[in-house]
Amino acid sequence: MSKPFSLQPLVQLAKQKNEAAIKTLGKLNQQHQSAETKLTMLQQFRRDYQEKFQEAARNGMAPADLRNFQDFIYRLDKAIEQQQNAVDFSVSSLDAGRVELKDAQRKMQSFETLAQRHIETEKKREAKIEQKMQDEHTGRFAAYQAIEKNNDEQEQTLLGANHD
Repeated sequence: MSKPFSLQPLVQLAKQKNEAAIKTLGKLNQQHQSAETKLTMLQQFRRDYQEKFQEAARNGMAPADLRNFQDFIYRLDKAIEQQQNAVDFSVSSLDAGRVELKDAQRKMQSFETLAQRHIETEKKREAKIEQKMQDEHTGRFAAYQAIEKNNDEQEQTLLGANHD
């Protein structure tokens, strides 16, 4: 009977951590894509608004309207800056998630290697036990046959002596 692998709970834990790291990386990737999309939308909206502003300025506009356009563009620039910070943060988080996943995969592979070695060691141990049992059985069988042969020879000798 093979001995159970004593580190099996750690193998399971490493697998769970690996799966969690995969899920986390997926979420981080989605967050990054969302942040990138928002940034692109804000930048496009600013370009469109800037074009409207330039068109209105060419056609002449009241000073209050000019101030409103400039205020809105300023707020858009601030929103773009904040969104760029969010994108930068998502990139950092994504990089950290990749590192975490690689670490989890490395640990899982290490434990799986140890588990595989344990299995191979147990197979070798069981094969040795089986071989020893076969050798003992073969030895007993050979001894039994030798005894039987010896008994048969003695019997033949006795029978031959009785016929003389």
